Amino acid sequence: QVQLVESGGGLVQAGGSLRLSCVASGFFKINAMGWYRQAPGKQRELVAIITSGDTTNYADSVKGRFTISRDNAKNTVYLQMNSLKPEDTSVYYCNCNGQGRGPFTADYWGQGTQVTVSS
Repeated sequence: QVQLVESGGGLVQAGGSLRLSCVASGFFKINAMGWYRQAPGKQRELVAIITSGDTTNYADSVKGRFTISRDNAKNTVYLQMNSLKPEDTSVYYCNCNGQGRGPFTADYWGQGTQVTVSS
């Protein structure tokens, strides 16, 4: 059974840092991994993504502050968030594009972790 388990969210003051982790299990093959976020009343948006070849892409709003990385041996993707701003407050979701037990590739989502940045 495919599963994504996130950790590392919490409450932090503006200017602080947090590190999110997401462990993937049950995959036969993992392609891109990424982080999305969704604030109340807003659409879910891409924060950062990293391909199987370690190519990264970031939302303009987080460039220079957030860093995405992955450890393929541990099937884990990380999001290091520095210089956090109140507008970064959201539920952060891990996303993994990969192949589970079936023959098809699909997108899978974690349960989400709350990040709250106080001013």
